[in-house]
This record gives sequence, structure tokens and C-alpha cells, in this order.
Amino acid sequence: MKDLKEILNKAKSLGPKKIAVANALDFEVILALKKAKKEKIAEGILTGRKEEIEKLLDKAEINSGYFDIENIEDEFSASQFCCDLINKGKADVLMKGLVGTASFMKAILDKQRGIGTGKLLSHLAVFEIFNFSRILMLTDAAINISPDLLEKAQIIQNAADFAHRLGMFDPKVLCITPVEKINPEKLPSTVDCACLSMMAKRGQIKGALVDGPFGLDNAVSEEAARIKKIKSPLAGKADILLAPDIEAGNVLYKTLTELAGARCGAVVLGTKVPVVLTSRADNFETKFLSIALAVAGSGK
Repeated sequence: MKDLKEILNKAKSLGPKKIAVANALDFEVILALKKAKKEKIAEGILTGRKEEIEKLLDKAEINSGYFDIENIEDEFSASQFCCDLINKGKADVLMKGLVGTASFMKAILDKQRGIGTGKLLSHLAVFEIFNFSRILMLTDAAINISPDLLEKAQIIQNAADFAHRLGMFDPKVLCITPVEKINPEKLPSTVDCACLSMMAKRGQIKGALVDGPFGLDNAVSEEAARIKKIKSPLAGKADILLAPDIEAGNVLYKTLTELAGARCGAVVLGTKVPVVLTSRADNFETKFLSIALAVAGSGK
């Protein structure tokens, strides 16, 4: 995929999908949903204190009947209600509104009413970067703090499965570290990269081409890989970057959005449906693109 426009087009072809928003007291979320409905990507089901939601709708110049509203007093109950909608087939995507992440995740992972699948949850961000020839995905910048080898394998599998639903088959997953050479003593993440490459070759990770370790430069630039004499058919051709831990992933995410001006959408995977979990600091466009990404990857 060359740009986010392809994802938007796919979302439009599948939409409108029902988006259940937990505690929809976030003005930027309201604006994102307004655009998503106008583009026929999504219909919103807003939960939370109805009077306050209606004030936000009025501020956004939206008629109170434009979205379904469910009056729920507290954020955890709103999150649980949204999960109930997913489980009953009344909503296709879950979105975080003005909810503490801990409460939101508690509802998602609840054994009776949640939408977990038993798989590891992971975060996937999709970037459109100026002067870069294709979209670039990054995992995991938000959920798994210091994943072990088997957790990294599941994170890759989650990303690969989602890429397939977007129409990207055999995505190239490059595992990044500070260096390209295996160094068990000082950089154990390099060993994980090599193991993940072999696991993919032996079918323990399916539907993706995986290699590593790579430095960031030779993961995304064929010229950098040539200069450094990196011998791999995947060198410089990353579709998906696997970060070694949340520190590296989160810093790279914010570097791309804040300094490089990258456009971005992001979802949480490993649940029954894609989950839009954006930061309060994310702008309206990021929240809109995240909705479109979730719809595009939600299937038929």
C-alpha cells in the first residue's frame, strides 16, 4: 500500500460500520466520528452522560439525533456496555473515549463480558510519511512493555493477520534493534530477532516474511542496506517494524508524528474486533484515521 488513501477507500467500501464509543466525552472523538459518518465509514453509538455528550454535539454543530446515545454515568460501565454491544453483534468496532486506559482495558479483558480472545493484545500503528514510498507499520508502541520471544511472535502474528485483512499478503516484518549483528551478551534483543526469523521460516509465524536483526536505517532504506552490506532479500523493504520494547516503539511513534509530521492511524489487536485506543493528545485527524483503519481491518 502506498498511502492511507488506500485504507480510506477500503474502509468506505466496507462501511458504514457501527462504532461503540466508551464514554464519548472527547470533542476530538466527536469530530472524528462526524467525518467518519459523512464519509460513510462509520455510524457512532455514543455512551456516557447524555447531557454532556449533547453539549459536545452542539459545540461540533451536530444535531442530537445524528448519533445513537446511551446514557451511562461512569466510564467503566460505559466500557462494559460497549463490549456487550460487540458481543451481541450490535457494533463492529470498539473505541476509547474519555476513559482511563486501565478501566478501558479491564472491561475488554473481563472474562464474562469482555472481548478478549485469549491472544496477547498488541498495538499496531500505520504511518504515511512524507517522501516515503509506502505506508509503514509499527508494533508495539503502546501495550507490551518488554515482550519476551514468544510474545513478540504473537505480536508479529497479530500484525500480519491484520495486514492480510487490509489486503497486504506476506508483509515484510523487519525486527529492529540498534545493530544488525547478533550480540547475546549486550543486546539480547538481537537474539530474539534471529529466532523470530527462524520461527517464521519454520511456520511458527504464518503469513509474513520475517527477518532481523536490522538497524532502523537498513530496515527502511535499501541504499543504507547496500552501503552496510546487509545480505537479506528483505533489507530496506519493511512493511512492518517490530520494536524490541515499548520504549523504542513509543519513541519512534512520537518521533514520526511529532517531528516528521507523519499521518497516523492505530488500533489494538488480539480482540474479537479492532479497538481504537488513541491518546487524549492525538488530534482529530489521527482519531479519524484510526477509525478508518479499524473499519478497513474489521472484515466483511
